[in-house]
Amino acid sequence: MRAGELAAPYPTVDLSTPVIDAARLMAAENLPGLIVVDGDRPVTILPGTQVLQLAVPGYCQDDPALARVIDERSADLFVRNLGDRTVAEALPQEHRDLPVLEPDATVLEIAAVMARSRSPLVAIAEHNGPLLGVITLDALLERVLA
Repeated sequence: MRAGELAAPYPTVDLSTPVIDAARLMAAENLPGLIVVDGDRPVTILPGTQVLQLAVPGYCQDDPALARVIDERSADLFVRNLGDRTVAEALPQEHRDLPVLEPDATVLEIAAVMARSRSPLVAIAEHNGPLLGVITLDALLERVLA
């Protein structure tokens, strides 16, 4: 089976999308991250952990024990720290390279790229072309374990 046959539609966001909307999309669809596009071309991945890094106060990241002193009601509202920030602001300074493969890639190529990049998502696109679909780790494992 080739990548083009395994690829499926997948939600995307662009750099100007409010990060709170991206977080809501991840939660609603139970996604580990989103593909960030520029027009119709895949650019990078916005991992859910990066959204958390932007939302969780720095002092709690530096010392998680400090999070315990915040009352439960206030702690439940930490995502409000996202405010009006955009996906562009949520991405690390050096964007995470998005694993992109062409539609004729084999299942082993997909697995190798996922393993090397430690990404649960691989975008499928022709060279510098529009996003054709995405292969998730779940879909890959389902295929190879069938």
